[in-house]
Amino acid sequence: MSQTADDRPTGPQATAAPGLAPRTQEFLRALGSPTRQRIMMLFARGAEMSVGEVAERVGISQATASQQLTLLRRGGVVTSRRDGKTVFYRADRDGALAALADLQSYLTTCC
Repeated sequence: MSQTADDRPTGPQATAAPGLAPRTQEFLRALGSPTRQRIMMLFARGAEMSVGEVAERVGISQATASQQLTLLRRGGVVTSRRDGKTVFYRADRDGALAALADLQSYLTTCC
């Protein structure tokens, strides 16, 4: 295997490097929407909100808020807890940090 001037491998081994973990791919999708980005800003400083509160503050329907929060949860960006019939959401710092570490590792390898 040969290497480039900046010590990155070239040839067949260069393309064999692993890609992003599926969870990290979901993380990137979750943050790819301006609506979901606005929702995430609601959770600054540890705030916790129900679907209804998110919908009201962002100006979307509860059904849309629920769908967006599901995508954010799948991406490891928010976490949820149930209290009776109400589900509360908050930012998932650990999930975001894990995805960012995977992304940083990937970018260090590929770039």
